[in-house]
Amino acid sequence: MRVFLTGVACVGKTTIGEELAALLGYPFFDLDAEIEGYFGTSIERLQNRYLTMYSFRKEASKALQHLLAREQSTDWVIALPPSGLMDSYWRVVKRTTAVIVALTDSPQNILKRITFYDIDSRPVAKNLPEKERRLYLREIKGDISHFRRTYERAALTVDIAGLGPEDAACRVRDALLGGEGKREEQE
Repeated sequence: MRVFLTGVACVGKTTIGEELAALLGYPFFDLDAEIEGYFGTSIERLQNRYLTMYSFRKEASKALQHLLAREQSTDWVIALPPSGLMDSYWRVVKRTTAVIVALTDSPQNILKRITFYDIDSRPVAKNLPEKERRLYLREIKGDISHFRRTYERAALTVDIAGLGPEDAACRVRDALLGGEGKREEQE
């Protein structure tokens, strides 16, 4: 089985994806890390080379094509970026036989997991004052609304609210194997 995980930033795609892959005995790939390895630079530095996010995704989708060609005949779990079901990424994803799983959680839970990185993708410790927390919460809600239509392309939607990584991975596995979650027609 091939599985794409999608969802907004900091919903837990990478952490849950690693756990899910271990449960299933599959290799795990984080597309952001694959993009950085393919182009030899950080995501932010790569994005800065392009005028628009569309042109960035068009170029970055080459790393996804490369990954899928390299792992063509195996089972895997791949964590997509939040925009992983848009334009150039979507053109690659929809040609792949795989189950797409959209992870959802409350904005408040996502805010608790928010992680900051410098321009070279190194984690940065940052304590958010209450005013900034409210701004980030509004941004998370905006992202949920913005990406909602693309996440409807997922075959399954799994709500991971209140779950730790292991329990969330088990819920996704159970949805994949037993059909829990919301099933939708894939476009």
